[in-house]
Amino acid sequence: MLAEDSRAAGDLRAPWRLFWVAFLLRVLYITLAHTYRVRAYDDHFPFGWEAGRIARSLVSGYGYASPFRGQTGPTAWLPPLYPLLLAGTFKLFGIYTALSAWVILVINSLLSAATAMAVWEIGNRCFSRRNAVWAGWIWALYPAALQYSVRWFWEMTLTTCLFTWVILLALRMRGIGRNQPAMQKNALTAGWIVFALLWGMIALSNSSLLLFLPLCGLWILVGTWKGPQSLRDPILATLIFLACLAPWEMRNYAVFHRLIPLRGNLGVEAALGNGPGAQGLLMEYNHPNQSTEQLKLYSQMGEVRYAEMRGKLAQQTIRADRGRFVVNSLKRVCLFWAGVPSDAKWQLEVPRLINFGFISLAGLLGLALALRNRIPAAWLLAWAFLLLPLPYYLVTVHARFRHPLEPLITVLGVYLFQSATPRRKIETIR
Repeated sequence: MLAEDSRAAGDLRAPWRLFWVAFLLRVLYITLAHTYRVRAYDDHFPFGWEAGRIARSLVSGYGYASPFRGQTGPTAWLPPLYPLLLAGTFKLFGIYTALSAWVILVINSLLSAATAMAVWEIGNRCFSRRNAVWAGWIWALYPAALQYSVRWFWEMTLTTCLFTWVILLALRMRGIGRNQPAMQKNALTAGWIVFALLWGMIALSNSSLLLFLPLCGLWILVGTWKGPQSLRDPILATLIFLACLAPWEMRNYAVFHRLIPLRGNLGVEAALGNGPGAQGLLMEYNHPNQSTEQLKLYSQMGEVRYAEMRGKLAQQTIRADRGRFVVNSLKRVCLFWAGVPSDAKWQLEVPRLINFGFISLAGLLGLALALRNRIPAAWLLAWAFLLLPLPYYLVTVHARFRHPLEPLITVLGVYLFQSATPRRKIETIR
């Protein structure tokens, strides 16, 4: 009994140790490596890119507008959660200041450290405490896991934290894990409310992940079904989720006089990935943040008409050569998992791509093994691997797009290697 109590107490303390080590390591790196010192190139554009420009516009009194150079008017280019976080930081600590950069990276680090706690519990619930320990510490200490939190002023760390906690919440609601009953009555209702709030924030951070929402909710519902009365909580969650999106949708309708589903740049991204001359990679040279001609068109036409124009161009190009679109999409499938080439020197680029591809392979093989062994929740994780990358296969691809899946890849990769049969055991069997 005492041993069980000691193990339970350890299970409570372990995730918090992970959190503090992960957080302090990231803050030390930011501070000592001076990653908060952002180049002033292009009027500080690398400080948050479009999100930074929108944040500056908000703090300067021009509203949610101008994601590129100059005052180009209202925008729905990005969902509002991360730009608002940047705007709050700018308001308190100055626009594009080193202190603001340090603060936002520390917030990123806080979110990444919180992800380590979720990684620990997912590993513990789905596999074993040993898996939880290894996966948690890998996420806390491995350089590839912390890169976006200490260097990037973008939404990846926020989205990844929210998504990982949604997965963990689903496991808790279903009672996945040894001696872990599913939530009951009031606790389950509270779980559905938190589920709706987390997905509302995900939608306002990176709406591409919403493909997974219906299946995730259905998976919880099937596992907690006790008759028609069980529909009450999911309906409540749906209303709360829609309420989270309503202010943004109403703002967009009031400004643009049409319904804009969360973000208004899909047509542009489609053209950059599938327009004339597309080879599978993003044609960044045709982006308004790089092309003077495209920025001029964007300013003259307005965001909505410009996005529609470029979306139609992408559709025409795809219809004219469907085979090329299929080939480019298959290329993007490979690039999503194997890594997108960069302009770095080959001495750095080759190890980076090997590392990226190895991590993907370990995660995918771990998932296949979990499905084969009928691990609880393995199919939920499989659907996440299937659905989250789909928009990137069809539109555009970048290394950072894999980041929301990386906590799950870590857990599954550890499961793969821990499932290997020791050589001495094989010899004994023979």
